Amino acid sequence: MNETFSPGYASLCADIQRFHARQMQLLDSGDAEAWAATFTEDGLFAPPSLPEPVRGRAALAEGVRSAHADLAAGGEVRRHLLTTAAVEGPGADGSVRVRSYVQVVATRRDEAPRLLMMCVCDDVLVVEDGEWQVRERYVTRDDRP
Repeated sequence: MNETFSPGYASLCADIQRFHARQMQLLDSGDAEAWAATFTEDGLFAPPSLPEPVRGRAALAEGVRSAHADLAAGGEVRRHLLTTAAVEGPGADGSVRVRSYVQVVATRRDEAPRLLMMCVCDDVLVVEDGEWQVRERYVTRDDRP
């Protein structure tokens, strides 16, 4: 039977969707510590805007605090819209790979929202302490090589 039609796979996909929805809302709200806690203690985040990946919850939280403060000072709100998640796994080690598209929409007060960027997000997720967490996240932008 094709795994995409199994009840177990459907349940896994629903769990991953709930995880990503919560995680993106934590990021957009600026809740740095809670967002960083959605990564493993040594979790890796490799966005295209930085020359090197960020590793570890403390560094992840600091990055969100700083970015959110800069956006607030500039009067901008950003929303990360994660869609079309393709879930593979679980693997032999229990990890799940998820490839998704992320639209980042920026809005300033009294201005129309604008699509800031379109990205592809490649995650490796694991369960720790009964919760999904990101072990690795690699993000690429469609407008950059």
